[in-house]
Amino acid sequence: MGDPKGFLTVKRQPHQYRPVCERVKDYKHVALARTDEQSKDQASRCMDCGTPFCHSGCPIGNYIPEWNDLVFHGRWDKALELLSATNNLPEVTGRICPALCEYACVLGINDDPVTIRENELGIIEHGFTNGLIKARAPKKRTGKRIAVVGSGPAGLACADQLNRAGHRVTVFERDKKPGGILRFGIPDFKLEKSLLDRRLKLWEEEGIVFKTGANVGTDHPVEKLLEKFDAVCLAGGSREARDLNIPGRELKGIHFAMEYLVQSNKRIAGEKIPPRELIDAGGKRVVVIGGGDTGADCVGTAHRQGASCVVQIEVLQQPPTCRTESMPWPAYPLLLKSSSSHEEGGTRHWSVLTKRFVGDKSVQKLECVRVVFEEDVPGCVKMTEVPGAEFEIEADLAILAVGFLHPEHKGLLEELKVDFDARGNVRTGESFATSRKKVFCCGDMRRGQSLVVWAIAEGRRCARAVDEFLMGSSTLPTM
Repeated sequence: MGDPKGFLTVKRQPHQYRPVCERVKDYKHVALARTDEQSKDQASRCMDCGTPFCHSGCPIGNYIPEWNDLVFHGRWDKALELLSATNNLPEVTGRICPALCEYACVLGINDDPVTIRENELGIIEHGFTNGLIKARAPKKRTGKRIAVVGSGPAGLACADQLNRAGHRVTVFERDKKPGGILRFGIPDFKLEKSLLDRRLKLWEEEGIVFKTGANVGTDHPVEKLLEKFDAVCLAGGSREARDLNIPGRELKGIHFAMEYLVQSNKRIAGEKIPPRELIDAGGKRVVVIGGGDTGADCVGTAHRQGASCVVQIEVLQQPPTCRTESMPWPAYPLLLKSSSSHEEGGTRHWSVLTKRFVGDKSVQKLECVRVVFEEDVPGCVKMTEVPGAEFEIEADLAILAVGFLHPEHKGLLEELKVDFDARGNVRTGESFATSRKKVFCCGDMRRGQSLVVWAIAEGRRCARAVDEFLMGSSTLPTM
């Protein structure tokens, strides 16, 4: 523990944002980079707890107190070594992870928790800036060949781990570039794609092969994949969007969030979109249905496209701003979150049920009603519409950000004939093995829609399972 009184003398300093008037004019990252000295100061607040509950909050088991102490003492190389031992994409989690660890920080019981996520980002960016991160290809190869289908965070983490174990890994991605949801689903103002390309280049130098434009199960036969590779890992994510099947859904101007975000990211990358397919908020009244992170990303994107106004609605009631008895420390609490996108403008409404889309060919307004949630029977909450609380919201563009059902079944999964669980996700045992011999699955495709840090954790654990399957044992970590 570098400074036993650091948490008493140094106050939490969260990341600072660029001015709103500046950042809404571009898609560059909204947060300002920290200096090394600021990271050292913030790292001094870590108390080196006897029982570091931050570990319980982190799905990948980051060595948080250890690398905080190393940062405080300026031992960046050792801090980077520890961080890289548990996290394959710290430059991503350091920017977009909801920081489950911070909500479990012991200091958070009666003070502001340590800025763990920003400290993590400080370590990895110091490493890249100072040339500490170099490609390190395995010294010995096993002769085994593995195909990873899907290049989102789960697939990338799995591929990296298996490559470290000495296997030959090929990642198949149906889009033109690898990255999955990291590249196409997350706006550049939260995750600039040059950061992703920087990491992918390293992995290519270490021996991982990326085959893009390869839609396995559609234009790339599954059986050929099974013949050529010793094991196959499915990491295609959960992309079957939940729809809002209400009157007027057939009107033009109503789109799924991923349709909107993916197209926006492609446009920013220079890809030309046919005019008939263009989804643009410029000059339009935009309503985002869904109050989660994806909805917030749509709000920020609409601001940058020049929407005339943006409204975000959520059917659930507004979350509390601090912990309640039902959300005790160190559990991750469902609290009210305001992202950088919300600071840029627009309005938010909770407890709003969308009843109907109205318009002539294209959507013109939404018919809504306010709802309340009351306990019907002990432990069971019932949603009820408030009499006389109907209202309308004018809209030229409606974005559905109400989550995902399960992975896409058509194509790859149907051709493989894998078993599904009750939710429609790929069924596996504890070993991540599917019902199909030598086929494994991880990430959202297996566990359902979740967080990027959970996807990385899934990929790492699946890699160990695949390594054990191929070699009889594994030296890869269990987390």
